[in-house]
Amino acid sequence: MKGSLVVVGFFVLGCLLGWSGALPDVILENDITVYVLYLLMFLVGLSIGSDKKLKQILSSIRPRLLLVPLSTIVGTLSFSALVSLFITQWSVFDCLAVGSGFAYYSLSSILITEMKTASLGVQMATELGTIALMANIIREIFALLGAPLFVRYFGRLAPICAGGATTMDTTLPIITRYAGKDMVFVSIFHGILVDFTVPFFVSFFCSFS
Repeated sequence: MKGSLVVVGFFVLGCLLGWSGALPDVILENDITVYVLYLLMFLVGLSIGSDKKLKQILSSIRPRLLLVPLSTIVGTLSFSALVSLFITQWSVFDCLAVGSGFAYYSLSSILITEMKTASLGVQMATELGTIALMANIIREIFALLGAPLFVRYFGRLAPICAGGATTMDTTLPIITRYAGKDMVFVSIFHGILVDFTVPFFVSFFCSFS
């Protein structure tokens, strides 16, 4: 939760600096966000590839284990599509792009803002990126605070599905505490796989005007 608040703090700081006009024009150019996005994608790959448990996880994969991240993806996208029925401002594909962040707020918000600028314009694309940022931060916070209730009422896999892409890092300790240490492997595998799908799903849904 502390990490989420730090991210929101930096976001607010960026908004204030951009509004004040204190930054050099070169920083405000659109092209710089592309390079930031490239760097972020590189760091994502570096984080996944350098995980010492990755080899063990890959060698221990069983077909049934794939049902956990699959359930998370299908459930999230289904609910995102359902929400679009009540929101007239955004299309079903916009809502699906936001949901495809799977709590990975930093990557999804940047991707959406960058990819939707051409079709929606800078202001609307930024607004949708901000929605993605806040929605996915809130998802992580709910996973952190609601883990004991999820386990009690929905079972030990519930907080893992709720955590989305964060179950390999930020929500792993709370999941381990309430779901049990034997769920660590499932949680890490789930997080890696869902994390890997974020850029693909977000890019796919953003490609629809």
